[in-house]
Amino acid sequence: MCRAVVVAACLLAACKSNPSKLDDVGSAPNGNDPWAQTFAKHDGDATTADSGGGGLGFDLQGILEKIKDSIDTPGPYESPKKSKDFDEEKPHWAVMGVAGGIVEREAFSLTGGGRGTELRNLATRLRSLAKNDKVQGLILRVEPLDISLPDVVELRDAMHDFRASGKKLDCHTEDASNSTYLVLAACDRIGLAPLGNIAVPGPSAMPLHIKPLLDKLAIEADFIHVGAYKGAAEPLTRDAPSKEMEETLNAILDQRYATMVDIISKERKVDAAAVKTLIDTALFPAEQAKTAKLVDEVTSWEEFRDSVKAPWTKLEIEPDDKDQLAAMMKLARFIGAMPPERPLGDHVAVVYALGDIVDGDGDGVIGARQQIASHTLVSALRALTFDDSVKAVVLRIDSGGGSAQASELIWAAVEQLKAKKPVIVSMSDVAASGGYYIASGATKIFAHEDTLTGSIGVVGGRIAPAAALAKLGVNTFPMGRGKHATIMSSLKPWNDEEKQIIRANMEAVYTTFVGRVAQGRSKTAEQIQPLAQGRVWTGLKAKSLGLVDEIGGLDAALDEARKLAKVEPTTALEIYPPSPTLRDVLAGWGQVHAPFGLSASAMATESIRALDPRIADAAARLLDLVASFQTTHVQTIAILPELQ
Repeated sequence: MCRAVVVAACLLAACKSNPSKLDDVGSAPNGNDPWAQTFAKHDGDATTADSGGGGLGFDLQGILEKIKDSIDTPGPYESPKKSKDFDEEKPHWAVMGVAGGIVEREAFSLTGGGRGTELRNLATRLRSLAKNDKVQGLILRVEPLDISLPDVVELRDAMHDFRASGKKLDCHTEDASNSTYLVLAACDRIGLAPLGNIAVPGPSAMPLHIKPLLDKLAIEADFIHVGAYKGAAEPLTRDAPSKEMEETLNAILDQRYATMVDIISKERKVDAAAVKTLIDTALFPAEQAKTAKLVDEVTSWEEFRDSVKAPWTKLEIEPDDKDQLAAMMKLARFIGAMPPERPLGDHVAVVYALGDIVDGDGDGVIGARQQIASHTLVSALRALTFDDSVKAVVLRIDSGGGSAQASELIWAAVEQLKAKKPVIVSMSDVAASGGYYIASGATKIFAHEDTLTGSIGVVGGRIAPAAALAKLGVNTFPMGRGKHATIMSSLKPWNDEEKQIIRANMEAVYTTFVGRVAQGRSKTAEQIQPLAQGRVWTGLKAKSLGLVDEIGGLDAALDEARKLAKVEPTTALEIYPPSPTLRDVLAGWGQVHAPFGLSASAMATESIRALDPRIADAAARLLDLVASFQTTHVQTIAILPELQ
C-alpha cells in the first residue's frame, strides 16, 4: 500500500512537471474541484516551498490528506455518516455497527489481512462511550454474530455498564438467532426489520463421525484413549457417539439452555416457563416477535435510527486516530524504528493463549493469535517472569489442547512464573485437556458458567492407510532393525504388542497430567481421578468440583490480578501477543507451512463447503486432527462438535 502511494505520488509529480499538450495550462482552477487547489497554489513559482513534496513542486501531504478524506467521505449513493445537525461539541447519539466474528485476538494471515472484531476492543469502546459526556446514547446496528456463549456474557457485561452510566442503548437487527439475540437482549430497545426474523431454537450440537467413510476407503484410524470419557478420536473410530460422549454433550446443552432461558427471562421480563415455550416455537417473523415481546418495534433501520430525535454520528469500533504523531509512532514501531509500546512502571500483563497447542515455534509471534506454540509462548512467559515491572499476569485461555509435550513445557513455564508473581487464569469458551493442563497450576482460575473445561485425559494414535494404498496398487514393505523399528513408520495398524507399548507411554503421560492438576489444585491424585477420565465439565460444574476457583470473565480476573499486584485499575495493560511488527511478518513468512494461506484440510473440504459450510468446517477440523497425529502421536486434546 505504501509503495503504491509513493508510485502514485511520483506519477503525479511527473504529470505536474511535464503537462500534456492536451492540458489547458492557462485556465484557472475549477472552484468545484478539490484537487485543483492542491496543485494551483504552486503555479508560477517552481521554487515554492512544498508541504512534503520533497521539492517536486506539489503538496504530497495535501494529496494524501485528500485521499484519506475521499475514502472516509460517503459517496453520493451511500448512507450518510452523520445527521445534518450533528456537532461533535454538542450532545448527540453515537451509531455503531457490530457484525461477524467476535474473537479474542484478531488473527492475521500473511496473505489475507486480519479477521474478526476483538471482544476486548468492543467492550472497551462501549465503556469509553459511557464516559463521553457528549454522547447521550448509542444505537447498535447488529448483524448476525459468530460469538461463543461465554463471550456473549462478557459483551453483555460491557453493554450493561454502558446502560448503568444513565445512557440509552438501542439495537436494531434484520435477523437474529440464539447468541446474536442474547446480545440484543442486553439493549433498552430492540428494533427488527419488517421482514426480519428472530430465531431462538435453543442450543444444539451435531457430532460428525467419518468412520464409515474411512471404512469405505479401507483406511483405519488406529487410536487409543486413556480416560473413559476421552472421546477426541471418536469421530474417526466410532460410527456414532459413545454413551459417555452423549452424557457429556447433554450436560453441556442443559447448562447452555439454562443460561439462555435465564437471560431472556430477566431481560425481556417474561417468566421462565413462557421463555421455554418461545424456545420450543423457535422461529418468529417480525410481527410475531413483537407480540411475543422478543422485540419492541418493527421498523426499518433508518426509521429506527431517526426515531431518537437527536443529532447522531457513525463511529467505528476502533476509534479514528487523528493524532498524526501517534500514527507516525505506530508506523515507527511496526518497522522497528521504535521499541514496542509497553506501560511505564509497575503493571499487569495479559497473555492470550488461543488455539491448538503445538510443538516448536509454530508460526511465531504473528501466529500466536490463533495458535499456542510451546517455544514461542514459553519464551514470552519467561520474559515476563524476569521483568520486575510486571507484577502479575493474566493468562487468557481459549484452547481445546493439543500436544502433551508442549502442554507440559508451558505448564512448567507457568510454574516458574507463579514462583515470582501471581498468575490468574481467565478461561474463555474452552480451556479443556491441554488447555486445562496449562491452567491448572495458576494462582487462581476464573471461568464462565458455560466455559468447557476439564477433559483430563490422553489420546494417541495415527491413520493406517496400508489397505487403502493396496487397493490403489501401492504395496508397502516396512523394514528395520530392532523388534519395533517400524512402530511409528509402518502404514499398517499396530499389533497387540505395539499397542501395549503405546498405551504404557500414554498412561505415563496421563499420570503426569493428573499429578500436575492435583499439585495445582492442592489435592491428591486419588481425589482428581474421579474428576479426570477425559470428562468435559461446564465452568459452573467445574467450580463445584474444585477445578476452578471463581465464576467470572476477563474483567474479574484483571481485578484479582491488580489487587494481588497492588496496581491501580487505571494502569495500562501489557498485551501478548503484541501488535505485529515488520520483523514478525518477515519471521512468520518463513514459517508458513501451507501455500496461499490455505491448509490441506481447507482445500480437501472445499467441495463439501458448497453443500454446507458447517459440515465442511467440522470435516476440516477432523482432517487437521488426523494430520496432527502424524507428527504428534500422543496428545491432550478435546474435540467436541460445534455448539450452536
